[in-house]
Amino acid sequence: MNRQKLRGRWDETKGFAREFWGELSGDDLNFIAGQRDRLIGRLERKYNLSRSEAEMQVEIFERKVSTPQASRNYH
Repeated sequence: MNRQKLRGRWDETKGFAREFWGELSGDDLNFIAGQRDRLIGRLERKYNLSRSEAEMQVEIFERKVSTPQASRNYH
C-alpha cells in the first residue's frame, strides 16, 4: 500500500490500526489522519521505538490491511 492509499483509506483502516497498536487513542488516530510519517512518529513516542522499528511495523500493517479481510490477523 502506498502513502496515498493509506491516507485515502484511513477512515476504513484506523480501526484496524487501533487493534494493531492498542496504545493509540482516538485522538492519536485523528492526528495521524492517514499520514505515514505522523503514524511513524506517534509509534516512536508511544512505544519507545527507533525510527526503523516504527517504519517496519507500519510496513507490516500496510501489508495486512492490503490483504483480503478474511486473511487479516492482528494478534
